[in-house]
Amino acid sequence: MELAHSLLLNEEAYNQLGEVQKAEFIFEWLSYLEKLLLATSRNDVKEKQKTLVEQLLSLLNSSPGPPTRKLLAKNLAILYSIGDTFSVYETIDKCNDLIRSKDDSPSYLPTKLAAVVCLGSLYKKLGRILGNTFTDTVGNILKAMKSAESQGRYEIMLSLQNILNGLGAAAAPCHRDVYKAARSCLTDRSMAVRCAAAKCLLELQNEAIFMWSTDLDSVATLCFKSFEGSNYDVRISVSKLLGTILAKATICKHPGTAASRQSIRRVSLEEVLELLGTGFLRGSSGFLRASGDMLKGTSSVSRDVRVGVTQAYVVFVSTLGGAWLEKNFAAFLSHVLSLVSQSHPKITQTQIDAVCCRRCVSFILRTTIGSLLGEKAQLAAVKDVFQAIWKLKKVVDAVMSDGNLDTRLGSTDVAASQHMLVCALQELGNLIYSLGTTVAPLLQDSSTGLLDSILSVIPHPSISVRLAAAWCLHCIAMALPSYLTPLLDRCLERLTGLKSSPEAVTGFSFAVAALLGAVKHCPLGIPHGKGKIIMTLAEDLLCSAAQNSRLSAQRTQAGWLLIAALMTLGPAVVSHHLARVLLLWKCVFPASPKDLETEKSRGDSFTWQITLEGRAGALCAIKSFVSHCGDLLTEEVIQRLLPPLPCAVDLLTQLSSILKTYGSPLKTPSVVYRQRLYELLILLPPETYEGNISAILKELAADLTAPDTQVAASTFLLPPLCHQDDLLILSPLLQETDHRFIEEQLLLGNGIACGSLEYDPYSVYEKDIEGDSVPKPLPPALSVIGSAAKLFGVVCAHVGVTQRLLILEQLLDHIKHTKGARQQVVQLHVVSSVSSFLKYVAGSKGCLGPEEMKRFALTLVTGALESPNPLLRCAAAEAWARLAQVVDDGAFTAGLAQVSFDKLKSARDVVTRTGYSLALASLHRYLGGISSSQHLNSCVGILYTLAQDSTSPDVQTWALHSLSLIIDSAGPLYYVHVEPTLSLIIMLLLNVPPTHAEVHQSLGRCLNALITTLGPELQGNSTSISTLRASCLLGCAVMQDNPDCLVQAQAISCLQQLHMFAPKHVNLSSLVSCLCEILLDNSVLVNLCSPYLLLRRAVLACLRQLVQREAAEVSEYAVMLAKDSTEELTSDANIKEVGLEGALLILLDKETDDRLCHDIKETLNYMLTSMAVEKLSLWLKLCRDVLAASAGDFLVLHLADLIRMAFMAATDHNDHLRLSGLEMLLVVIRQFATVPEPEFPGHVILEQYQANVGAALRPAFTSETPPHVTAKACQVCSAWIGSGVVSDINDLRRVHQLLVSSLTKIQAGKEALSHLYNESASTMEILAVLKAWAEVYIIAVQRHKNHRQPLKTTTCLEDSIRYGSCSSDGLLDLVYADLGTLSRLWLAALQDFALLTLPSEFASQLPAEGGAFYTAETSENAKLHYYNSWALILHATALWLTSTGFVVADPDEGASNLSRPVTPTSMCQGSSSGATIKSPEDVYSDRFHLILGISVEFLCSLHSDATMESITACLHALQALLDVPWPRSKIGSDQDLGIELLNVLHRVILTRESPSIQLASLEVVRQIICAAQEHVKEKRRSAEVDDGAAEKETLPEFGEGKDTGGLVPGKSLVFATLELCVCILVRQLPELNPKLTGSPGVKATKPQMLSEDGSRLVSAALVILSELPAVCSPEGSISVLPTILYLTIGVLRETAVKLPGGQLSSTAAASLQALKGILSSPMARAEKSHTAWTDLLRSALTTILDCWDPVDETHQELDEVSLLTAITVFILSTSPEVTTIPCLQKHCIDKFKATLEIKDPMVQIKTYQLLHSIFQYPNPAVSYPYIYSLASCILEKLQEIDKRKPENTAELQIFQEGIKVLETLVTVAEEHHRSQLVACLLPILISFLLDENALGSATSIMRSLHDFALQSLMQIGPQYSSVFKSLVASSPALKARLEAAIKGNQESVKVKIPTSKYTKSPGKNSSIQLKTNFL
Repeated sequence: MELAHSLLLNEEAYNQLGEVQKAEFIFEWLSYLEKLLLATSRNDVKEKQKTLVEQLLSLLNSSPGPPTRKLLAKNLAILYSIGDTFSVYETIDKCNDLIRSKDDSPSYLPTKLAAVVCLGSLYKKLGRILGNTFTDTVGNILKAMKSAESQGRYEIMLSLQNILNGLGAAAAPCHRDVYKAARSCLTDRSMAVRCAAAKCLLELQNEAIFMWSTDLDSVATLCFKSFEGSNYDVRISVSKLLGTILAKATICKHPGTAASRQSIRRVSLEEVLELLGTGFLRGSSGFLRASGDMLKGTSSVSRDVRVGVTQAYVVFVSTLGGAWLEKNFAAFLSHVLSLVSQSHPKITQTQIDAVCCRRCVSFILRTTIGSLLGEKAQLAAVKDVFQAIWKLKKVVDAVMSDGNLDTRLGSTDVAASQHMLVCALQELGNLIYSLGTTVAPLLQDSSTGLLDSILSVIPHPSISVRLAAAWCLHCIAMALPSYLTPLLDRCLERLTGLKSSPEAVTGFSFAVAALLGAVKHCPLGIPHGKGKIIMTLAEDLLCSAAQNSRLSAQRTQAGWLLIAALMTLGPAVVSHHLARVLLLWKCVFPASPKDLETEKSRGDSFTWQITLEGRAGALCAIKSFVSHCGDLLTEEVIQRLLPPLPCAVDLLTQLSSILKTYGSPLKTPSVVYRQRLYELLILLPPETYEGNISAILKELAADLTAPDTQVAASTFLLPPLCHQDDLLILSPLLQETDHRFIEEQLLLGNGIACGSLEYDPYSVYEKDIEGDSVPKPLPPALSVIGSAAKLFGVVCAHVGVTQRLLILEQLLDHIKHTKGARQQVVQLHVVSSVSSFLKYVAGSKGCLGPEEMKRFALTLVTGALESPNPLLRCAAAEAWARLAQVVDDGAFTAGLAQVSFDKLKSARDVVTRTGYSLALASLHRYLGGISSSQHLNSCVGILYTLAQDSTSPDVQTWALHSLSLIIDSAGPLYYVHVEPTLSLIIMLLLNVPPTHAEVHQSLGRCLNALITTLGPELQGNSTSISTLRASCLLGCAVMQDNPDCLVQAQAISCLQQLHMFAPKHVNLSSLVSCLCEILLDNSVLVNLCSPYLLLRRAVLACLRQLVQREAAEVSEYAVMLAKDSTEELTSDANIKEVGLEGALLILLDKETDDRLCHDIKETLNYMLTSMAVEKLSLWLKLCRDVLAASAGDFLVLHLADLIRMAFMAATDHNDHLRLSGLEMLLVVIRQFATVPEPEFPGHVILEQYQANVGAALRPAFTSETPPHVTAKACQVCSAWIGSGVVSDINDLRRVHQLLVSSLTKIQAGKEALSHLYNESASTMEILAVLKAWAEVYIIAVQRHKNHRQPLKTTTCLEDSIRYGSCSSDGLLDLVYADLGTLSRLWLAALQDFALLTLPSEFASQLPAEGGAFYTAETSENAKLHYYNSWALILHATALWLTSTGFVVADPDEGASNLSRPVTPTSMCQGSSSGATIKSPEDVYSDRFHLILGISVEFLCSLHSDATMESITACLHALQALLDVPWPRSKIGSDQDLGIELLNVLHRVILTRESPSIQLASLEVVRQIICAAQEHVKEKRRSAEVDDGAAEKETLPEFGEGKDTGGLVPGKSLVFATLELCVCILVRQLPELNPKLTGSPGVKATKPQMLSEDGSRLVSAALVILSELPAVCSPEGSISVLPTILYLTIGVLRETAVKLPGGQLSSTAAASLQALKGILSSPMARAEKSHTAWTDLLRSALTTILDCWDPVDETHQELDEVSLLTAITVFILSTSPEVTTIPCLQKHCIDKFKATLEIKDPMVQIKTYQLLHSIFQYPNPAVSYPYIYSLASCILEKLQEIDKRKPENTAELQIFQEGIKVLETLVTVAEEHHRSQLVACLLPILISFLLDENALGSATSIMRSLHDFALQSLMQIGPQYSSVFKSLVASSPALKARLEAAIKGNQESVKVKIPTSKYTKSPGKNSSIQLKTNFL
């Protein structure tokens, strides 16, 4: 293919190729040439132009295929537009000659067509340059058209469109001729030609004024004619033409010159609408030419004309735009409604017609209002639509108030206005639903009285209107949940009050049912008690039905309808009424067959009507119960459901005889009864009706072959039985389109009605599958067949084999014995039932039965495979494969495949070839096993042949579709065939005429399947793969250029696949520009973006994939494309300004398809996540524009925008928007609370927005706000108060006041809250308020604590700056006022939570009336709200109990009622009447156990969804609880409780990795150990006091381990703690585990630095370990000591890392601290344990000393300071006998000696400091050996420094520390040695003194040294004056030096002393002091 990339065609390469490759090569060259010409300089082009033109023209004669000729023409035009134009006339002449040629052979046709296309392209590009040649050209083309076949006519029309486009006004002389030619083509038999003609005329009307003036009527009539017998594409093209012309006629201001040339008729809006109306009402029979038929009333407009006109209405309005519609809405609305009014009785004379016309009207309204109008305009539209309803209602009222009953019921006015009312009510419902809560102010406005009017329409005489009004109420309730309960109440009230009016009874029962159906879509629900009211009313209606025969039918229907709708409320409500429902169900059917016989003999036609209505209703109610309350279907309930079923089936079998007796009035009721029974049986398991299964099967067979069903409703029966993918090859109507709502009527065929609500009133409470539109049940006669076919599948699979055979045989006979159209109907029904049976058996892995069964099934399916109905063939192909799947026998399957092969080889007719090719593919799809290569080869071979059968596009389409299925199912096995298949696809793509779009669509599916098969291999670089990849890309390019939208969609999805597998090879910029062009070209005509929904979906699915990988590039390319495009894009979606992101947001506003909207949102999300930072301003602007409903960065810079957006959203009318606004506010507060204000230090940036936050929150606390909004606002309040942004209490009060108002509101518990919603909504609100208060209280307490403690850490320092001093107590004071109330409510909520979390077996013990804040009936719903808020409430309650110290009763509780909350349930009181008065001790005990119980229950079974917040709050609550003595004593005294708690905490630590949770758990462990220590101490103390004994030996042993020292796992607190600590330590330092290191001893490893979190955890564990000995008895302490020492020293060894500045690592410091705690334990000195402890401690010291010994090089890494410190701790903290044994002592002294020799100054300093403390040790036995061994060393060192003079601060510090050690020696030395020591010390000090002169020039170090020496001398001199004097006297030099220094220092000494104090320890960090205080 690379050879094709040149300016001139490489003829040498070209000639060497085969035919197929030649075509590919040419296409590739032309594609490349198009890009190359645009990039080449003009001169280069001119140079080669002659040769190029010759090459291009020679291609004309080589029969180029459609895509090639299009490209060829394009290139010629570009070439002439860049190069010279002088030879263009020759080219035009040559083309004209080719067209004139008399050669009519098929082989010459491509050349002729190519010439036509070239002419179009040349004129389009060069336009007026071509002067007057165009008249000849157009004349020639039009002449050629007369003899052209359909392809020719198609290309000529498109070519003329291009010529007109290029010439503009200059083509005027030809306008009429072109118009004439296009007119005839607009009604051509070929649909593609009609579409092309419409495009041509659309171009023509730009300049040909006559089309939208003088000839307007005839253009319209022509379009109506064109709609007759049209397909979907024609309807789209022609409606676009008609709509555009009419729009132009409406708004056009004619230019003066034109006006003078032609007499122009101005057309008013009324006339235009009248014109469209004529088409809608009379079709193509024109205006006044009403034919005889029309007058006789026999002719009706064909549906396709009506649907076409409907689409034209939409195009008309869309073209004029939203602003126009807004202005003219009232006129437009009244016109559209009048289409179904009384002035046109013919159009609505049959119900079928009426329903279809209503659909069309609804579509016009929904599409225009829904897509074109903004929010404000839509609100205005609500008023207009409502006005229309009100006017129509007045007409009805006038008639209804007429006293004469006959005129009332017969009035044509009422009947005729009904359809207008239905359309208006449905649109009103849809409008309100789409506006949501925004519409609230309109409904609250009493002057409009909207709701009252709708309610007053409900008792309308027409059932359609009653249902439409009910549905409208359903929409209102879904949009505004707060209206649900009031509306329900009003309807129930009227239903009760107007029981005697039949219309009111049915109307209001419909309304109640519709409202109940809305409940499941309103998260806040309705009050639980409503269920009871409705149930009682329903019973009342059913019981009173018999009292008045005029009302019997209505009351019966209403009663059952209410019960059926009630079932949708779900198990929680229904369980309370189930017994009554089952009783009614039982009573509605006779008890035995005998009673049924009696009934038959007694009844008359009327009673049977009522009886059937009642029983059908009962069946429907039970069906509703089974589908909505599955949880209640227990074994017992099923047993109670069953008894009436046999009787119901008996009645079914008797229906035909009853019908014979009583005639037609019973016809519909009996069909409805059948339908209801079938629907119920489908839902029930077949076992439940086993006894009646044969009877049911017979009835089903009779139904399926009934002689009176005349219509073949294949389009509704079969699609569910076909495979989704196969439906693509059938009519595009089966695919999803934007016009599905109206196109459906064409799908069903003329005799069948569309679905509509009045066919099944029971569907009013069911949610429609297709989003928010009205449910559309089909007429009973149709839907009964659907249910029968479905049930047949189940029943047939459960009857005996013989009966199964019998039934199948009967069905086959029926098909044979019927004739003509009837036969088709029966065959359709039977095939769908048998398909349904096979599908069921395959799904349930059942078996088919004997050989006979196979034969019958096969005969049936084979017959259907050869049916002329394509849908039936499709279903049969599926059944064929299912049959093979069920039989599951290789030979049988091979046989089926062979039959297909034979049929395909021999048959020549289209039907057989299409049917069997799909059957083959289906076999492959379900049984991949038959894909043995031989089978595969045969299949592929046959399908190749069929795919090339150019005589029948249908055969090609089906064969290629089948091929795509085989490629998919064969997977890797298909590799062998990839190349030939790809060649075939490319060849067909290049040659199949564009008029056969369906073939191209199948080709696209094949290409897609091939790309999937190749998969990631497409990335390869081998020649073969490159060739395949190039072919795939070429195929995509051909399809992208195809005029058919669905083919373009295929191209895009192929490119998407390619981009996934081989992203480098897909040209992203051209793909993005292609996607944007489709999206935006089309957003010009709103709903007709690409009129094809599937194309828009493909575009967005592709975009979504692209932005996942390369969002920034996609966005850039889109903007580049917009800048390059010369055409002005619509102002709406101008990518230049708003970017692709903005265009997508605008699209989101207009699109209604759910899947598409989901993809747009996802695409936007991906773009946002990957580009938010770079394009922040753009995103914020877009969001702000959307909210305002008008069309390097960091967020802080945009904080004002963010807050403004949050404020706008939070104060909107729309509840969803309010919730989003509040959520956004919450995020902003959390993110920015701590960000400082750069201009005002000490303040935070959010402070300036206090007023905005307050104002955004206030509306959420008004009484009419729904609970979920208030709940969210409470969360924001607590976050704001707790964020610390506002420090001034008075400012805080504003938001605090909102919480106070809520608290007042909820104090009355569950009684006081709104009755608009379900009780669980009140629970949600109460708990949200309590949780918010809890959060505020927790923060207030924390702040108060932080403020009281000295500022230890930097964070506290920041806090103090942030919070200011006033707020720490102020916030607590604010909360304090309400704390009494809060604490009671919190306790009540916790008790509720505790009850609700009890396992189900305790359900009987729960209070019958519910809890404090929930009712028993709604407990399930309430649980969720408790789960969301209990944790913070628990923490707050624990803090409150802690603050009272468990010692004061609540101030406002009397002693008699210590814990009575404000709520219905008293806290901690038995269920008795409260006679038992509890002591304060009991009350506190109960509260303690409540908190402990909830915590332990939660922590011991943590679910994966438990939030961090809950776990942390729970642990903090436990910490707070154990902060005070009383609870500690409870835990301390109950060892089992302590162990239980420790085990739970151990599990938490094991299952949660979060360091914060583990630290919090360890803190609780520490508190438990403290509690145990306190308990042991207390017991020891009381024992001492009781005994009065002074000798300890007589005391019993307290603490763990008693006298034996044994610790029993599971019974020992210490053991449990050790387990937990080991778990933490080993997780951080695995080396501590001897099993892991593989040696029991201490193995030297390289020490390591832990992370900050790790260090904290280890330190916390060490603190706990060091506390353990105190909990043990002396014997017990001996048991645990080795473990504790091993772990502590182990941590020291593993983490003693050398740090700069001689610091200790935090873990080393912690282990030294723990070591000190352990060594100074009283147990070390207790008599019973002293000896053992001494031994163990000596071993421990040895271990530490051993760490040093160089086993290998690792010891160098250890920090000597840490180890020396550990030795020092041993020396100073243990009893002397531990460290004074000679060998250990010598070892220790050696270590000190060795360390003194280390050069590191920091190590020396630390060593001196440690020796300093040892030398001071009071016991000489300990300190003297060290002094003897080390003093001389130190002295030498100092004298050395004396000689060398220190050069830096470190040396200075070493000297100072050394001097301090010597000074200590002087003090501890015996009297007679002292003078010698002083004599050594003084000369060293004096030698550092400087005289006056030297002082001035000395370095800072020397000066510091001088100061230090002088100060030391000043201290020592007076103390040892005699020694001092004698020394000075004996050495004159020293004396002189001293005097000079004192003199020089005399002046400045006062200033220097403070400095010298400071200099004493420079570089000694404060944190080190803190960490080394363990000495």
